[in-house]
Amino acid sequence: MSATPPVATTASAHVRPLRIVLAAFLSLAVVLGSAGPAHAVSTAEKMAVLSSFTQTSASSSNAWNAARKNQADWAAYGFDWSTDFCSASPDKPLGFDFTLSCHRHDFGYRNYKAAGAFTDTNKSLVDSAFYADLKRKCAGYSTVVRPACLSLAWTYYQAVSIFGSLASVDESDVEAAAALL
Repeated sequence: MSATPPVATTASAHVRPLRIVLAAFLSLAVVLGSAGPAHAVSTAEKMAVLSSFTQTSASSSNAWNAARKNQADWAAYGFDWSTDFCSASPDKPLGFDFTLSCHRHDFGYRNYKAAGAFTDTNKSLVDSAFYADLKRKCAGYSTVVRPACLSLAWTYYQAVSIFGSLASVDESDVEAAAALL
């Protein structure tokens, strides 16, 4: 004798579609409620996030990179994500890829300048984060070539430290650099 499933009663047949409709309605309400306009970001909030994205730690660098990959999520902050990477210097000197480090450095400079907060302290912070990023990048290369990478990292850091902002470059700095050529 074969067992046949029981036939749904009239009451349970109506309850199931009602639950499905109710669940769909609640899901739609949640989606529409969260799709509203983002709250306006205050200057203090923007500066706090900018500061968190320009620290020397690996976690700061990773947080910035995650945000860079999801810029739409950060649109309310009005960040400038543009870059010329390592400017006039090679992005990959001797094959060492400094591209992402240069991008984060540009992010720091451009956004502190746009906020009117490109002080000596913030410039030094962004430059130090740049150097930390470069050293972390170099740590990923073999011990045979790492010294060359670290030497280039130091050179790139010194260049931005001295020449990173036209406002921070004295005529004597330009003359001293010319004398080295």
